[in-house]
Amino acid sequence: MTAATLEAVYHALHDQRIFLEGTLLKPNMVLPGKDCPTQAGAEEIAEATVGCFLTVVPAAVPGIVFLSGGQTAEEATERLNAMNAMGQFPWELSFSYGRALQAPVLEAWRGDTANTAAAKKAFHHRAKLNAAARFGTYTREMEAALVQ
Repeated sequence: MTAATLEAVYHALHDQRIFLEGTLLKPNMVLPGKDCPTQAGAEEIAEATVGCFLTVVPAAVPGIVFLSGGQTAEEATERLNAMNAMGQFPWELSFSYGRALQAPVLEAWRGDTANTAAAKKAFHHRAKLNAAARFGTYTREMEAALVQ
């Protein structure tokens, strides 16, 4: 479904003579449904997502910035990392979402100013992990570093 949707989008953009070099794509990752009995690992999701995009996203598009809908912060970070660890692509792969970056921060803060320091620490930690995932250098062991 992702490939069919993106194909239609890029045909329409071509028909309208949109300057693709001035655009970013903000898609979903290619994921199994929540109720699917067999859930894919990060590498399988990375391969399916990148394979889909290599088929339909023009190389003129400078970047693909992902939504994280339905994923935990850790899952989204691990999956982006797996994609970037695969190598170079015609477009940059990064994030454009709040949930995987903000959810742990909001959980730490809980609307209480007494938790501001913990929320800042959580934000810094998620930003650091997501930056590593952007370059394919994230590891699950990095998640535990926040407790220091």
